[in-house]
Amino acid sequence: MTEEVSLKEKRFNKWITVISILIPLVVALLFGYKIPNAKPLSFLPPIYATINGVTAVLLVAAVVAIKNGREKLHQKLMTTNIVLSALFLVMYVAYHMTSETTIFGGEGFIKYVYYFILLTHIVLSISVIPLVLITYSKVYLDDFENHRIWAKYTFPIWLYVAVTGVIVYVMISPYYQY
Repeated sequence: MTEEVSLKEKRFNKWITVISILIPLVVALLFGYKIPNAKPLSFLPPIYATINGVTAVLLVAAVVAIKNGREKLHQKLMTTNIVLSALFLVMYVAYHMTSETTIFGGEGFIKYVYYFILLTHIVLSISVIPLVLITYSKVYLDDFENHRIWAKYTFPIWLYVAVTGVIVYVMISPYYQY
């Protein structure tokens, strides 16, 4: 590795660390804040659940694209996924800043299933942030070998987060207060 690439990678890693800490911290802070007298943005959950579903489909399409040697399509799909994830995050925070938290109303075994899915979704959605950023940064460093290695871990976690985001929405949507 050249000294220039090493310096670039160090800069990337600093930003990845900062962003990976700041995003969950800011989301947690804003999640607890309610905008006074704001009209609830109750139309957002089905939109951001759809974004999660589209992200899942595009993640799979991106893997198919790269396996078929379509690097440019793969890159466009992955960039789109990052944009969609950011859009999801903005909508998710906006909804929670204007609406009361919805409590899951299911009982018995399904309640444990829901909370297991929700908990793993939340934990992995936080851990996928640095994974996505590291994997993405490897392309800009022309380190395609390490990009592939990181992608083997990032892809299934990101896919799980996207799919479980839809599942969580489907499971809790009957309990929303509109």
